[in-house]
Amino acid sequence: MKAWNKVMIDTPHGEVPGVAPIIISASRATDIPAFYSDWFFERLKAGYLKWINPFNRKAQYVSMAEARVVVFWTKNPAPVIMRLAELEMRDINYYFMVTVNDYEAEGLEPGLPSLDPRIESFVRLSNLLGKERVIWRFDPLLLTNCMGPEKLLEKIAQVGSRIHHFTEQLVISFADIEDYAKVKAKLARNNVLWKPFDEKSIDQIAKGLQQLNTEWGLKIKTCGEKYDLSAFGIMHSHCIDAELMERLFPSDPVLMKFLGVSVKDEPTLFPEYGSSGPIVQDLNVKLKDRGQRSACGCIMSKDIGQYDTCVHQCLYCYANNSDKIAQSNMKAHSRFGESIIRDPL
Repeated sequence: MKAWNKVMIDTPHGEVPGVAPIIISASRATDIPAFYSDWFFERLKAGYLKWINPFNRKAQYVSMAEARVVVFWTKNPAPVIMRLAELEMRDINYYFMVTVNDYEAEGLEPGLPSLDPRIESFVRLSNLLGKERVIWRFDPLLLTNCMGPEKLLEKIAQVGSRIHHFTEQLVISFADIEDYAKVKAKLARNNVLWKPFDEKSIDQIAKGLQQLNTEWGLKIKTCGEKYDLSAFGIMHSHCIDAELMERLFPSDPVLMKFLGVSVKDEPTLFPEYGSSGPIVQDLNVKLKDRGQRSACGCIMSKDIGQYDTCVHQCLYCYANNSDKIAQSNMKAHSRFGESIIRDPL
């Protein structure tokens, strides 16, 4: 696996060592577009940021100087939309993973805006960027005593009927509640009686999505899942996706060099129009992010988010130990700190 270039970064505290990633993930750990848009663009202007390792609490400095792609993950893109021109001015490529769930009646996402404005933001973003750059996530899929596969499919269908024209992809995952003791406790405190997925319920969901997709015509993929649902036309996702970047941003030579995309001149029926274009290798395998779960198909990126900073308060979320801590961190560092989390003591 490639490593990011190591650089020296000028800060108000003097020069510090850091890394200069080509691809930035913003972010799996928190919702930067929803809560930290101002912070993100301030750090972009400053040229660097500080990331705190959640396990050993050590700081790592991250230079923005070599960034060619930003992958935004969000449940509410509205706050960032008006500032995207700043990325265009800096000639930085980007695309969005936008989660649009419908768990309003169940109260599973209490900090989110209501569904209608979230769908409106999705459509607005798609109209601005093009549907190929706005990927819909219904994530995670969750079963409870009051919400079985049939009801869950109804919810997906209702959202999809409104936004499938504005995207090319739907990405899903199945909630692994059993793996997260703190999530189990949080759900129990809120009287949510969750149920695990089994082979039958997974197949039922997959079959239902296959039927819905006869009308939608989307690429449906699973995120970080070991299940093989290819019989239903559902493939494994590469959310930070080398082949998508090659398709969206082929004119970026630095990015193409990093991805290892070769351009091979081949005979064509119309040679006056040049070569047949880039030949895509299996980039997602070659550049796989070894820091993610084995079932994750993403290529390497530098995630700049932090746990304990998102205030959507989703009851199934494993990234927050406490909503109070998250709110405190947001107030402390949302705009002016080098990091979006309190500095380690």
